[in-house]
Amino acid sequence: MKKLLMMIAALGILLTSCSDDDDSGPSISDLTLIIDGLEDLGSDFAYEGWIIVDGSPVSTGTFTVSESGDLSATTFMVNAAQLDAATMFVLSIEPVPDNDPAPAPTKILAGSFSGNNASLSTSTVGAGFENANGKYIIATPTGTGAPEEEFSGIWFLDNSSGSAEAGLDLPALEAGWKYEGWVVIDGTPVTTGTFTSVAMGDDAAPFSGSNAGPNYPGEDFLSNAPSGLTFPTDLRGTTAVISIEPDPDNSSAPFTLKPLAGMIPSSLSGNPYSLDNNVSASYPSGSVNR
Repeated sequence: MKKLLMMIAALGILLTSCSDDDDSGPSISDLTLIIDGLEDLGSDFAYEGWIIVDGSPVSTGTFTVSESGDLSATTFMVNAAQLDAATMFVLSIEPVPDNDPAPAPTKILAGSFSGNNASLSTSTVGAGFENANGKYIIATPTGTGAPEEEFSGIWFLDNSSGSAEAGLDLPALEAGWKYEGWVVIDGTPVTTGTFTSVAMGDDAAPFSGSNAGPNYPGEDFLSNAPSGLTFPTDLRGTTAVISIEPDPDNSSAPFTLKPLAGMIPSSLSGNPYSLDNNVSASYPSGSVNR
């Protein structure tokens, strides 16, 4: 009997010791994301959350987004002391695999904590998108002048004064982002090129002709047509889009951030034409709770 009592006492000490070890570890709290409007990044990138503690970023974990917009995880376990001390939450887009412990420049959402909540906005991409506006012309200056080329080019410039001027009024972007023009032809988005300045040519002209084009973003669709399309084409009745793309970008389609968009008129009566502000329809939003 004495041996049995000694064994029970020893077991009690062991259990108490294990419990003390568990209690001595860092306390954990939940961080919950409520975000709408994020898109699937494919297999090469993932979203990563960060809390800013004493001016330094602390990762809260990564997640992906399905084609339907559902987050793979919405609740994350975070060191309670760090979470209590956090002043801000930031959401970045990170490469997969990611060998850099610091956040990438491509930060899509951020918000400062007020109590236990932080409302998120795209302030990390740029500011003033609600005032963005744009104009464009339908013309093919790099072509031969053949009749079939007449409606096969779009240039984001304004010639209403009689001379070419920048047609896009867009805010400067933060690091990690670029603008990109698009035309959606028969359901296929075709790029007009990426750019950061609205008053200079864009980064490439893969479809234009051999003549020089205006020194503004835009493209003539005359050669090297993507599979399923034929150039020259007729852009009347198609959709023109200006998107904001992560840099680097692994997608051949417009990213979720589309500050400007508009239908190209089916009947053209003279340049220029206007794009609509599309911020409220395309920008993600949400909040974080701790």
